[in-house]
Amino acid sequence: MSTIFDPGLSTRWWWIRHAPVTVNKGRAYGQTDHPCDTSASEHFECWAKLLPKDAVWVHSPLRRTRETALAIGAAGYRLPEMRVVPDFIEQHFGDWQGRTYEELKASPESGYHRFWLAPAAAVPPGGESFEHLMARVSVGIERLNLELAGKDIVAVTHGGTIRAAVAHALRLDPEAALRVDVFNTHLTRLDHFAGTSRHPPAWRAVAINQAPR
Repeated sequence: MSTIFDPGLSTRWWWIRHAPVTVNKGRAYGQTDHPCDTSASEHFECWAKLLPKDAVWVHSPLRRTRETALAIGAAGYRLPEMRVVPDFIEQHFGDWQGRTYEELKASPESGYHRFWLAPAAAVPPGGESFEHLMARVSVGIERLNLELAGKDIVAVTHGGTIRAAVAHALRLDPEAALRVDVFNTHLTRLDHFAGTSRHPPAWRAVAINQAPR
């Protein structure tokens, strides 16, 4: 007789990257609190229909994530009271924020050249590395896995945050995680299984960077 694998209670994560930021004029923005462009109403209508109706909704402290969530609500999803999760804020680019990439490349003191030598470990002056981002995102994920076990969680966050979530689930090293593309208003679905006395906790990637349609 074959043994049926029991992965334990599942918690389903629905990660959505915020709508595009168009006011930065090609400047690095990181944790700068810019608004986003929510004019692509068909994207939000798609997610309003697809996302589970009884989900817990969370977003980062930055306004572009809340604005994106509200756009999905305006498209027909009945939003619950949403929670802000500080651990899910975008990577802090420190002194690079507000500067164009051309300015950074031309400025030796910015340290920008080191970013291309070891991008995951590079720390912008006054900021944090992608490795730091991964560490705090992982803490936030595991905390909510315990608190909200068995639920659907819609997390409207950032490109860096979602890369970190994929890396956490699939056990990717930081450099490999940076190869994952995350586009605005696209969906990444990750399921967490709590495990049992016979099986350890596990993750499953259901969709990565799914386009609205």
